[in-house]
Amino acid sequence: MKNLKTIALALFVAFGVSSATAQNKKINVEKSTINWVGKKVTGEHSGTINFQEGMLIFKGKNVAGGNFTVDMTSINTTDLTGEWKAKLDGHLKADDFFGTDKFKTATLKFTKIADKGNGVYGVTADLTIKGITKPVNFDLNVKGNNATATVVVDRAKYDIKYGSKSFFEGLGDKTIYDEFELKVSLQF
Repeated sequence: MKNLKTIALALFVAFGVSSATAQNKKINVEKSTINWVGKKVTGEHSGTINFQEGMLIFKGKNVAGGNFTVDMTSINTTDLTGEWKAKLDGHLKADDFFGTDKFKTATLKFTKIADKGNGVYGVTADLTIKGITKPVNFDLNVKGNNATATVVVDRAKYDIKYGSKSFFEGLGDKTIYDEFELKVSLQF
């Protein structure tokens, strides 16, 4: 019986110590930003999108995980104004693009992290957009209570077909490139 108590105590301490060393740092959604750029043959558009929630998980001083939810209904074009802005914002929210009536959020969950040194981590994560999950890779730069990353997303992998030469031929100067860029700045 004494051995059983000793084993139970050892397991409790081992699991308690390992979970105690992990620290979840919630992001400040008001101060954290996502800026997007989408390009087409004849130019580009840019804007913002907001976090709903998110956290980085640390073990000691090292990043050990991360989970984020983005409010897709917050898509906002910043390079246009007035009627053109309203049209593009509406189109991005429509089924042609992100279908925000049905898919109100997108998520990102870290699955693999490699410490590259000097606060830089190579991250592989599962990105879910429109209910489709695909892996993405990017570098995460952490300094103090801030982190930054540039994430390149291939929209064709998430069945976002509008103006994509991956799905349609002969688009000419109406082609919208499949890859778009997200510049992420986290404060926690």
